[in-house]
Amino acid sequence: MTADRWTTLLMHLRQIASDHPKVAFASSLAAEDMVLTHAILSEGLPIAIFTLDTGRLHAETLGLIDAIRERYGRDIEVWRPDAKAVARHVDEHGAFAFYESLALRKACCNMRKVEPLRRALVGRDAWITGQRREQSTTRTELALNEYDAVFGLQKYNPLALWHHDDIWRAIRAMNIPYNPLHDQGYPSIGCEPCTRAIKPGEDLRAGRWWWENADARECGLHTGNLRNRVFVLEER
Repeated sequence: MTADRWTTLLMHLRQIASDHPKVAFASSLAAEDMVLTHAILSEGLPIAIFTLDTGRLHAETLGLIDAIRERYGRDIEVWRPDAKAVARHVDEHGAFAFYESLALRKACCNMRKVEPLRRALVGRDAWITGQRREQSTTRTELALNEYDAVFGLQKYNPLALWHHDDIWRAIRAMNIPYNPLHDQGYPSIGCEPCTRAIKPGEDLRAGRWWWENADARECGLHTGNLRNRVFVLEER
């Protein structure tokens, strides 16, 4: 990460906050999201921050909520899935049905992530993510600024052009809290049963839903990634 890249990020975030008084940053508590959290909170930017507790996250991931409070003196919002919907799904399909089919995995993601996100975005006029282009094949065409037709909001991906090394240089230079699982071979971390450490040479998101085709590895929060991927493939 260069000083220019950091300065550009802060300028981008300030402009987003100016254009959208009700903007919110949806943090997965990943390394990228901790960089954005640091930028927002250390600069006192008027951007709300929330995360989704799916009920299946690693303890190390949840520990970052406390780490943020201790470091920055601020609590972030936590949104959770509907407990009754989760119980019905588990009763009908089992606690690990997501391994059985893509449809059941997407149903679980929709229930635990997409539905809470939809509630969290009510009343917002834009949202921010920590996605980057080089993370996976579904994100290679990621725009810095796009309209999210799924949620009906403007969507910003201010780290889209950042590289993996940029993220970690920022974390080390500014002593930003991060998930200790990153030091154990987990570059991308989701729900515990759906995440494994990656092997040398694997894609950064290879540990997410590793039993599925790489071109389908999105949870539904960023459905536009898959749509854009299909469009690009058709054009080529």
